[in-house]
Amino acid sequence: MSQKLHDHALQSQKQVIDRLTMIHKRQRIGHAYIFDGSNGAGKEAVAQYFTKLLLCMDPKENVPCETCNSCKRIESGNHPNVVLIRPDGQDIKKDQMSELIMKMTKKGYEEGRKVYVIVNAERMNSSAANTLLKFLEEPEGNVTAILLTNSYPSILPTIQSRCQRISLQSMNRQSSIESLVEKGVTASMASTVTMMTANVEAAYEMAQEDSFVQRRRLVLKLVEAIEQRTPGEALLFIQTDWMPFMKEKSDCEQGLDLLLFAYRDIVAVKAGLQSTISYPDQLEVFTGHSVKNTYSSLTVKIDAVLQAKKRLHQNMNRTLLLEQLVLTMQEGLLFV
Repeated sequence: MSQKLHDHALQSQKQVIDRLTMIHKRQRIGHAYIFDGSNGAGKEAVAQYFTKLLLCMDPKENVPCETCNSCKRIESGNHPNVVLIRPDGQDIKKDQMSELIMKMTKKGYEEGRKVYVIVNAERMNSSAANTLLKFLEEPEGNVTAILLTNSYPSILPTIQSRCQRISLQSMNRQSSIESLVEKGVTASMASTVTMMTANVEAAYEMAQEDSFVQRRRLVLKLVEAIEQRTPGEALLFIQTDWMPFMKEKSDCEQGLDLLLFAYRDIVAVKAGLQSTISYPDQLEVFTGHSVKNTYSSLTVKIDAVLQAKKRLHQNMNRTLLLEQLVLTMQEGLLFV
């Protein structure tokens, strides 16, 4: 995250920052927290701020000084008492949790509190989650856990119950769209990117990326291919157009998100809720699709995309995954 995005995230989460400040002031620091919020809400920036506050050598009125050795090392990612865990490939694995616990319980680190931050905590596999759970149940020493997630319900209930939940505020989407339009982004593109991230600066950067513009265009073409109900054409589109441009897993995941938003738009249009859609430039086209589809068929299609998003992180061949998705959406039957 750039410094500009980092600062914007902290400014947009003032209420959360105030709450963390009060926790520090009263010295009621818990052993585990879950920071949950949408993509772009600033979870990592807030987690870094809280970590600095917990370890700062000279906090001023319960605000990290930003200049001490501890704050500077946290900023650079080199503090020995701070461990950051991210998904290794598709998920967070048991070995990562075991290594983390070893680091948190091993002597030889600096005196004082130890902090570990787990990014995308909802992507812990079952073994990793259970390993972490045991450590949360019986924490050793002065240790604080910070779990970051954009899907709180996906965290094990037993882990939820052992953590304090701090929900980051969602940005006002209409205000974000208006801000982007003032910056020169078209209203249609602004409506799309504000569904991808709650951070206005990140949304603006996304709107400037040629790759995202192309990805958006491909998704709309895929919707047309699916709705034409000609399996051969849709499958050919996946092979010749989609996959060459969606080489990375992250690209494919973003494409599936855009596809999901498109079908949610069709449902919204069918229900007369046009003001909430992600693709206002497709209103006329989506109106036609909404007439041809029943609510039940649209539900099946949305469920199919959600299933594909889950399978994307299970080492499934991506071309096969997308081909099955297209067939499922056209046939109206979920693969099991």
